[in-house]
Formats: sequence, structure tokens, C-alpha cells
Amino acid sequence: MGWIYVVLAAVNELIGVWGLNKFSQRRNLMNAMLYAGGLGLSFTFIYASFDYLPTSIAYATWTGVGTGGVVLMNMLLFGESKNLFRIISLFAIIVGVTGLKIV
Repeated sequence: MGWIYVVLAAVNELIGVWGLNKFSQRRNLMNAMLYAGGLGLSFTFIYASFDYLPTSIAYATWTGVGTGGVVLMNMLLFGESKNLFRIISLFAIIVGVTGLKIV
């Protein structure tokens, strides 16, 4: 159950960051709700995961998946740079989070 909460937290973090991007371009209620709702649900789910998983593992996974997901989202949807160094750095995040889980 804890991992489901971490996944839900990461997905909602991506929704919140997408809403933040939209809100910074156009301030309206819908974009504000995406931003605040996504991040609010993200914090709610990550907090719930702490009942099932060690905080260090759940939090590190959540931040790693969120960071990697935001980088991918921005590269694919918002035209950010796709240079080799960014891709290698993204891979390093994935390896680091996976290593924490394995150890």
C-alpha cells in the first residue's frame, strides 16, 4: 500500500508542477486549482506512505520520481533542452533512487 501512495504522490506532484507552469503563463482559477490541488494531494499521499514505508525511502523515491518526471515532462511538452548531459543526469537520478531502494 505504501508504494501505491508514493506513486500517487509522484503523479500528483507532476500535475501540480504542470498546473504551476500553466498558472505562471495564465492566472485563472482552473490553473490555480491544478497547481494547489496537485501539490496538496501529493503531500497528502506522501504523508500517508510514511505509515507503510521508511520515511527516507518513501521521500527519496517521491522526490526522485518527481524530479525525473518533471524533467521529462518539460523536455517532451514544453520544449526544454534534450542535450546529452541532461539525459545522463536524469539517468543518474533514476540509478540513485533505485540504489536506495535496493540497499
